[in-house]
Amino acid sequence: SAAARAPGLGSRGSTPAARGRADSGDIEIDLAELLTDAASVATDVGSGIALFIDEMQDLGQADVSALCGACHELSQSGSPLIVVGAGLPHLPAVLSASKSYSERLFRYARIDRLDREAADRALRTPAAAEGVTFEDDALVALYKHSDGYPYFVQAYGKVAWDAAPASPITADDVKVAAPEAEAELAVGFFGSRYERATPAERDYMRAMAALGLSVDDGPVPTAEVAVQLGRKPSSLSPARDGLIKKGLVFAGERGSVAFTVPHFGRFLRSQPS
Repeated sequence: SAAARAPGLGSRGSTPAARGRADSGDIEIDLAELLTDAASVATDVGSGIALFIDEMQDLGQADVSALCGACHELSQSGSPLIVVGAGLPHLPAVLSASKSYSERLFRYARIDRLDREAADRALRTPAAAEGVTFEDDALVALYKHSDGYPYFVQAYGKVAWDAAPASPITADDVKVAAPEAEAELAVGFFGSRYERATPAERDYMRAMAALGLSVDDGPVPTAEVAVQLGRKPSSLSPARDGLIKKGLVFAGERGSVAFTVPHFGRFLRSQPS
């Protein structure tokens, strides 16, 4: 019959699976037990563990809560395990909304755009390994285009490299290549972010972009965004909160908002209404 078993195989399916630690089905309990046990093994072998999490603001609420709880438990025991998270400017708010003690649990370091020296080094060092150099005017032009934003440094550096017929890479090479980088960013970087927003959120961002023209796309007061749209500030809270959760804007000083990436306002102003 269909229920017959081959000789010697036994009845594995009829025996309940063994249960152990980090196996309760509750992520908050399981993650704490998993990291505690991993740290215990590291202690036994005289080592340590570092867990790196990128785009940490995109974790689900339950996952953030579990991670904070596990880190709290590990900090109490002095275990040799550290969690390093990277994310957008509203990440601290995500953590504190999950666990009130997260403000004391983590050490926050703001990582801003690259300064001119660091941006130049990011271009010169890999180029030098290939026997290629940049003229100073080219580096000035590249920094003006990238504004020190790491991904933009890479994007503009790549097209300048591809366009240059020989070393050194010149300002003229950058001038010829820059439109290609701008076109790629418009579709793959700015455009993809814009598409994630709802119509109401897009209106909010366009109002921010219009106001940002006079402040070099810095933070703009939420009250002025409301005036720009002819709405009451309270009626725009859902759009603002949605943009923050999607990582498109962040709340800087109280009562103000700003784009999370540079040049987003300029991109929006260049698009048809």
